[in-house]
Amino acid sequence: MSHRPVRALAVAATATAVCMSVIAGWQRGGWLSERLVWVAVSVVLIGGAHLLPALCRCAPLAVRCIGTLLWLGCMAAASWGHATFFLLSQSHAGEVRVSAMSAVSVPAHRTLIAVMADRASVLADLAVADARHCIRSCPTLQVQRTSLAARLDALNAEVADVHRYQVIEDSNASHRDAARDDPVTARLAALRGVADARLELVTGLAFAAVLEGMACLLWWIALLPQDTPPVTNRRDMLPAVTADVPDVTTADAPPGPVMTKPESEVTKLRRDIEAGLLRPTVASIRQHLGCSQAKAAALRKLVIEPTA
Repeated sequence: MSHRPVRALAVAATATAVCMSVIAGWQRGGWLSERLVWVAVSVVLIGGAHLLPALCRCAPLAVRCIGTLLWLGCMAAASWGHATFFLLSQSHAGEVRVSAMSAVSVPAHRTLIAVMADRASVLADLAVADARHCIRSCPTLQVQRTSLAARLDALNAEVADVHRYQVIEDSNASHRDAARDDPVTARLAALRGVADARLELVTGLAFAAVLEGMACLLWWIALLPQDTPPVTNRRDMLPAVTADVPDVTTADAPPGPVMTKPESEVTKLRRDIEAGLLRPTVASIRQHLGCSQAKAAALRKLVIEPTA
């Protein structure tokens, strides 16, 4: 089986993961040197997460156990970096959506607290003016009462305007929040009754786990040993197999039955390969004889290289 498509897909998955980790690592550092170190660490962790299972496949048991622990650490660190990338990209996308959103303009106005303070002062002055008795300056007192009442009406109208402006500003803020959140994540959060931030984190970790798992599987398949083509026209390369027969050419050799050695595994493998029953690969020999991988490799060497 050709591994070229699998290798191409594995390289694409690793390149994608490296790009995401580089962006996330660049965002984590402050100084340029810190960013470069974060980027280097991210690339190493991605390589370990993707290649350790395939590289440790044929290693001794102790090395495989240590490799498994390191692989789990690399997977956790790589997934965390990918989740950082997903959250940062979602935040940047939300800012772009907010900047492109059209909001209802609100004119400049005083705060409700300032307006209510003026209104309270006018009410106090009006109460004092109403409490005065008209003795000599009745027209002046009447003008003062009328002026205070007009100011109170103006302040009441300003309070109503401030309330209306606050409703518009709250609507704009809610629209900005809705545009800043991912639409699918926001609807799932509302459906599941969880916070948007928590669901975004879980979603980012899930995407990262899927990407890392797929890359590991692809590299595992891509680095499998290639099967060699079947043996054809190699009969002249294999020495003839003859049974060891005792030398009976001498005259005084006692007559007796001719004893031959039982057929060896090498002879059987040569015959089966020539007959096209199996391929001269370690995997095929191991499956055919039901032996270990080391023994299958040694037998293949004896079959392919008779002089070894």
